Amino acid sequence: MADSTTIDVAQGEISRSEAKGKAPLLATTHQVFSTTKAMEREDNKGGYKRGVAIFDFILRLCALTAALAATATMGTTDQTLPFFTQFFQFQASYDDIPTFQFFVIAMAIASGYLVLSMPFSVVGIVRPHAVGPKMLLITFDTVMVALTTAAAGSATAIVYLAHSGNSSANWLAICQQFNDFCQKVSGAVVASFIVVVIFMILVVFSAIGLRKH
Repeated sequence: MADSTTIDVAQGEISRSEAKGKAPLLATTHQVFSTTKAMEREDNKGGYKRGVAIFDFILRLCALTAALAATATMGTTDQTLPFFTQFFQFQASYDDIPTFQFFVIAMAIASGYLVLSMPFSVVGIVRPHAVGPKMLLITFDTVMVALTTAAAGSATAIVYLAHSGNSSANWLAICQQFNDFCQKVSGAVVASFIVVVIFMILVVFSAIGLRKH
């Protein structure tokens, strides 16, 4: 009887020892599993943000192309009519109109900014969780939206007057005589609105990249 009691006590001690040994093991396994799941969620989030950053970089390349096209087209717009009088020569150039000068300067600034923003966009691809570059980009992208919208809108008003004129103000439509001039400035304005739209999309993507969840 004493022997059986001793055996029962020994078995109970062994069981308690095994339970104590299994408890830390189970806790460690649970911690590893939780850490693995958290890392997987972080990797998925990083992949999503990296995809957004890649698309951001592609959009900046497209905006740069459109901004350079608008700047070059407007900056080289010049037409001289083949007929002239003894005292007058009929010529139209972008620098005759201050609005078009502002347009060229604004598009040139936008082009320069897009070139400078490329490295920050690359940083967003390499380090998708970095907040600083995204904050910088969304700030200056918003400024560029305002600048390019002002340039495109003011140039559109002048192009409209060039095509249609204004009888109330006795402004004559000049596009019947300066057809090449009007075609070029119209193309530059269209390209500038493409730049505006892309900048708006970039602001949205920068905001998405800043989301924590």
